[in-house]
Amino acid sequence: MEKLNFVKDGVLRLPPGFRFHPTDEELVVQYLRRKVLAWPLPASIIPEVDVCKSDPWELPGDLEQERYFFSTREAKYPNGNRSNRATLSGYWKATGIDKKIMTCRGNQVVGMKKTLVFYRGKPPQGTRTDWIMHEYRLVSAETAACNAPLKKNQTQSHAMAVENWVLCRIFLKKRSDGGTKNNEEGVGKARKMKPVFYDFLTKESRTDLNLAPSSSSSCSSGITQASNNATDDHEESSSCNSFPYFRRKP
Repeated sequence: MEKLNFVKDGVLRLPPGFRFHPTDEELVVQYLRRKVLAWPLPASIIPEVDVCKSDPWELPGDLEQERYFFSTREAKYPNGNRSNRATLSGYWKATGIDKKIMTCRGNQVVGMKKTLVFYRGKPPQGTRTDWIMHEYRLVSAETAACNAPLKKNQTQSHAMAVENWVLCRIFLKKRSDGGTKNNEEGVGKARKMKPVFYDFLTKESRTDLNLAPSSSSSCSSGITQASNNATDDHEESSSCNSFPYFRRKP
């Protein structure tokens, strides 16, 4: 059977009408695990890229779509386990706790998912952006080879591969207004505007309803302000599908 290759010059190129939308389990079991064990992948669809050598907007692929990369982790300190996630213009910072990736039956942990946010500048004065990365890793060499026992001379090499290789999903988080912090810098002032409510029971409001919002700082004007700080999360859907092949758009 001819090997499917949909990566050209580091960019994912699928046939019209198809998209790559795997579940967490499929990413870990069908792609990352096979990568670590040097097994054939279902399709050559995820390029190898050092994600920390470039800023997220400089990585190959469509910035408006989710992008997937095999990457290696670089130790921040010679004798430590912390990863160096600094880029040219900023750094990736972990947020929350790591999530366990379970099999579809829920009886085995096959990997872990770490969520990171990209910050511009130097820590700890960096500025948070809307760039999000999900970093997937295997839990151990034994788990990676659960269906294919390793020989003694293979254990050490696979253990190193488990520690080094990760699979990264990078995307821009969408805001409630459909925009992002990175592509709407020109309308930053408009986003800071807050809705204005008039209290018609006060004497001042009844006499001057044309008062500009910028002059409504005094308590006697009868104007109150409210803020809306809606956020949305990027949730995953789970599936018991055996292979993460391409799904046709509905």
